[in-house]
Amino acid sequence: AEARFIEINEAYEVLSDQQKRSAYDRYGHAGVGAGAAGAAGFDFGGFNNLNDIFETFFAGSAGGTQRRSTTQRGADLRYELTITFEEAVFGCQKEIELPRWETCSTCRGSGAQPGTSTQRCPACQGSGELRRVQQSIFGQFVNVTMCERCRGEGRIITTPCEKCRGQGRVRNNRRVVVNIPAGVDDGINVRVTGEGEVSARGGTPGNLYVVLTVKPHEFFKRQGNDIVYELPISFTQAALGDEVEVPTVDAKKTPLKIPAGTQSGRSFRLKSMGVPVVHSSARGDQHVIVKVVTPTNMTPEQRHLLEEFARIENEQNEQNNKNIFRDLFEKTKDVFQ
Repeated sequence: AEARFIEINEAYEVLSDQQKRSAYDRYGHAGVGAGAAGAAGFDFGGFNNLNDIFETFFAGSAGGTQRRSTTQRGADLRYELTITFEEAVFGCQKEIELPRWETCSTCRGSGAQPGTSTQRCPACQGSGELRRVQQSIFGQFVNVTMCERCRGEGRIITTPCEKCRGQGRVRNNRRVVVNIPAGVDDGINVRVTGEGEVSARGGTPGNLYVVLTVKPHEFFKRQGNDIVYELPISFTQAALGDEVEVPTVDAKKTPLKIPAGTQSGRSFRLKSMGVPVVHSSARGDQHVIVKVVTPTNMTPEQRHLLEEFARIENEQNEQNNKNIFRDLFEKTKDVFQ
């Protein structure tokens, strides 16, 4: 074990020292001198550091690697879709059309012309890999690389399919139905499994990701799963109180009692009348924000009544101020007596 550690350390010194590595690249083992005698007979070519040696050695020491899976997964697709506020709240079903790679219907993804067959790759003998035995400081190991001639498939096409030219896939426009769940929000990705592109000559299709853009509503605003609605009321409604009907996102109206003396900006909550939680039966709330509207176009009678109201209000304020000063004077007088 100690001798093996010395060999590893000497190999590391060669790989980690730029001058020694350069000398080895030019002159071989003679260029690094006796210090790397333990590593003589090991070929450093093709390795960048000691990790490369470890990975390659242990991959080979287990009897070689298994044949690599060359069937690649198809690419994912991205599609941007705009929906209405109501569609986002309650969910909907949309049909979209998009271009994508699909399995060739003529060769069914094999890439070979119907009536012909593929042949075993003569370079790798059908394994899809090329193996090269090398000597290392740890002993003999096997370096496994993908066969470039068949690209790791183990078989080659002698007569390519005329429709797809040997690719096993063709470009088509496809209509896809997208189910959008209730409660989605702006910027959410909806995944449609298996509706992406297929890879060349088979393989699992990728996924389709639909990125949602939600149009703003004319009256409703969204805050998480809650909905905010601004309710305009008149000066008299705020002062005297009233019962009004409030529109909701369900396209219905619900009664709301406005207490007398309500100030502008006051909020009323309509429980469980907001946006549904995605994949849940729960819902947010609707918040009704009262906005008192100041009258602008008044009739002479309305103006007269409002002026009379102002006169009475001023008299009341003056009397209240007199009472305040009188009380303050009485308290001050008691202090100095």
